[in-house]
Amino acid sequence: MVELNLMVWRAALKEEQQNSCGLSSSERRRELVCVTSGNSYLGSHIVKELLAHGYPVRVTVQYQVDFDDMRELMRDEEINQLESVVVANMGDVDSLSDAFRGCHAIFHTSSYIDPHGISGYSEGMAFVEAEGAKNVIEACGRAAYIKRCIFTSSLLASIWKGDNVDRVVDETCWSDEEFCRENRLWLALGKTMAEKAAWSKSKEMIVELVTMCPGLLMAPSFPNAHIQTAIPYLKGGQIMLQRGVLAIVDAKKVAAAHVQVYEAMDCGACGRYICFERVVRRLDEAIELENGINKHGLLSGGGQLVLPEEGNDHQEIDNSKLSKLILQASQRLSCKQSCKISWS
Repeated sequence: MVELNLMVWRAALKEEQQNSCGLSSSERRRELVCVTSGNSYLGSHIVKELLAHGYPVRVTVQYQVDFDDMRELMRDEEINQLESVVVANMGDVDSLSDAFRGCHAIFHTSSYIDPHGISGYSEGMAFVEAEGAKNVIEACGRAAYIKRCIFTSSLLASIWKGDNVDRVVDETCWSDEEFCRENRLWLALGKTMAEKAAWSKSKEMIVELVTMCPGLLMAPSFPNAHIQTAIPYLKGGQIMLQRGVLAIVDAKKVAAAHVQVYEAMDCGACGRYICFERVVRRLDEAIELENGINKHGLLSGGGQLVLPEEGNDHQEIDNSKLSKLILQASQRLSCKQSCKISWS
C-alpha cells in the first residue's frame, strides 16, 4: 500500500511539474504557501519576497506575543496582505498540521527564535531545533495540499569536520556532530541535527524537500551582520576566518533564493543548496564585522590573529549548484519574454 501511494504521488507530481516547468514567475499559479516563524529576521524577508511575487501567504508564530515582533519587521500594509497569522507550537504536530492545511508549500525557517538575543543558543536549543524540524515535516506530510518543504538550514551544517577538513565545501559535506559537541558549537550542532532529521522524516512522510544552507546573514549588507543570529553563528569564527569559510550573504538575497528554488522544484530542483555572496578573508574586514555586532576581538583576536596567505590552507566553498539554478531560471524568463515579443 505504501509503495502504491508513493507511485501515485510521484506520477501526480511529475504531471504537475511538466505543466509548470518553463513558466515565468508571472505565469505561475499563485497557490497558498506557509512560512513558519514569521517573526524571525529571515522569515520576515521570505514573507516579503513571496508577497512581492504575488503568493497568498500564511504565517505561523509560536506565541501570540510574537505578533508584536512581526510588526517591528514588516510594514502594516505587508501584514494586511497576509492570508492569516496562526499560532502553532513547534512542539505540537497537531497545531502545525492545522496551520499547514491547504498549503501548497511550507517554508520552514527555524524551530527556535530568539529575536531579541536574550536567551542565546544552548545545547538544549539544538535538540529543540531538531525535534521541531521533525514535527514540521510530519505536519507537512499530514496536512499540506502539496507535500513540499523549503527548509532553511545553515552553511554551519557543512563546514565543521575537525582536522579532517574538506578542501572544497559543497552540498555533499556535513558537519561532524561530535566535533560540534566537543567544541560547544551549538548552532552548528542544532542546524546539522535539524537538517538531518528533516531529510530522514521527509523520506518517511513522502515530503518533497529542499534545504537552503546560507552563510552569515547581513542586515542588509557588509559589515552590518544581523546581531541576534550573528553571535551564535560566529562561535568558532576565528577558525572559520583562518580556513576561508566565513561566508556572508544579504538576507534579502537568501529570501529571494528560497523563492527561486521553490519555483524551480517544478523543474526538478532538489537536495541541498549552499547560499552565500562572498567570503571574508582579510583582517580589516573581520574587524569591521566584529565591531558591527559590538564583539570586539571576537574574530580578529584584537588584531593579532594570523591569517594564511591567499591560496594557502584555505578551503573553498562551492555554491555553483544554486548559481546554475538561478541562471537557468533567468534564461527561462528571458526566453518567455522573447517569445512574447516575437508573437506580439
